[in-house]
Amino acid sequence: MFQDISIEKLNELRAKNEMTVIDVRSPSEFADSTIPGSINIPFFTDEERAEIGTLYKQVSTQTAKERGLEIMSAKLPAFVKRFAEIKGNKTVFCWRGGMRSRTTATVLSLMGIHVYRLDGGYRSFRKWVVETLGMMDFAPKVFVLHGNTGTGKTEILKVLKGKGYPVVDLEGLAGHRGSIFGEIGLKSNNQKTFDSLLLEEILRYRDKPYILIEAESKRIGKVVLPEFLVDKKEQGTHIMLEAPTALRVTNILNDYRPKEHKEQSLKAFHQIKSRIHTPTAQEIEASLLTSQFGRAVELLLESYYDPRYAHTSHMYGEAFDQIPAIQFKTIEEAVELVEQRIKEMTSQMEPERTIKSGM
Repeated sequence: MFQDISIEKLNELRAKNEMTVIDVRSPSEFADSTIPGSINIPFFTDEERAEIGTLYKQVSTQTAKERGLEIMSAKLPAFVKRFAEIKGNKTVFCWRGGMRSRTTATVLSLMGIHVYRLDGGYRSFRKWVVETLGMMDFAPKVFVLHGNTGTGKTEILKVLKGKGYPVVDLEGLAGHRGSIFGEIGLKSNNQKTFDSLLLEEILRYRDKPYILIEAESKRIGKVVLPEFLVDKKEQGTHIMLEAPTALRVTNILNDYRPKEHKEQSLKAFHQIKSRIHTPTAQEIEASLLTSQFGRAVELLLESYYDPRYAHTSHMYGEAFDQIPAIQFKTIEEAVELVEQRIKEMTSQMEPERTIKSGM
C-alpha cells in the first residue's frame, strides 16, 4: 500500500532532489498554482472534472463516483504507464489529499509502483506557505539595488545570480516588471504561485549573510510582498545605480520589445496618458503609433517615470540622498562596480559578526 507523507518530510526530500512531485489535479488547477517543480499527470481533464462535479451536486455522490470510475477505467493503462516511466521516489497530491490522489496511489500500488501521497494535498502545502511567510524570521541582511527605470537593475541581478550571488529576483517570481507596462510579453503569476516561488528562494538563502534584491514597491503586478520582506528592504543597505539616458532607452527597448507588442504598449500607455502634460502625451502616442519607440521611451522617462522615481526616493529620507551612486555606461561595467560595492559592504559586516560572536 501507499504511504502518506508530511509537508515537512516532502520538503526535506525535495531540497535534496530525492523526490518527484506529481500533481494529479486538472490542467487548469495545475496552471493556477502548484507546488514548485511539480509535473502534471491529471486524473481528470477540466471537462471531466466539471461533469463529475455537476453530478455530485445535482444528482448524488454515488452517481459521481460511478461516472468517475467509468471515465478513469478507459484511460487507466496510459495513466499508469506515465507514472511507470518516472524513476525514483514519487509523491502524488490533489486538492486536499482526497479521492484523486488516494485512488491514484492505490491503483499504482496494485501495479507494483510505489508512491507517497501528500497528507492534506495542495491545501496543506498552501497553508504551510502562508504560515511560514507570515512568521518568517529572516536573518540575512538585504542589499537593495535602486535606480531610475531602464537602469538595468534586473539584468544586473541576473548576471550576478549567474555568478553565484544570493539574488532574489522579485520581478521574475512575479512574472511582472512592476510598472504599467510590466506585463507586456510576460505571463504574470498570481499570489499563490508567487508566494510558493518566493518561499523557495528565501529558504534557499536563509543561512547566507545577505541577499540581493531590486527596489520594488509593495505590489508587483498582481502580487503583494510579505511584510517581513518589505521591512527588510526598507531597513536594508541601498546601492544606487545611475546610467545615461541613451543606455536606459536601449535597455527598455531590448527588454519590452515594443515593436513586437505595439497594441499592448498603446493600451498600457492609455492608462497613464491623463497623468502626463497633454502636448507631451500626444507626442508619445504619436511616436508609438508610428513605431518611433525610442522617442516614446525617452519622453516617458523624462515626463513620467523619472519624476515619479524622484518623488519615491525622497520617502527614504535625507540619508538616502547622500548615498554615492554607481555610474556606468554598460551593463558589464555596472556588474563589475556592483561587485566591488558588495565586497566593501560585506567586509564591513565581518566586524559586526565578530562582535556578536563575543570574540
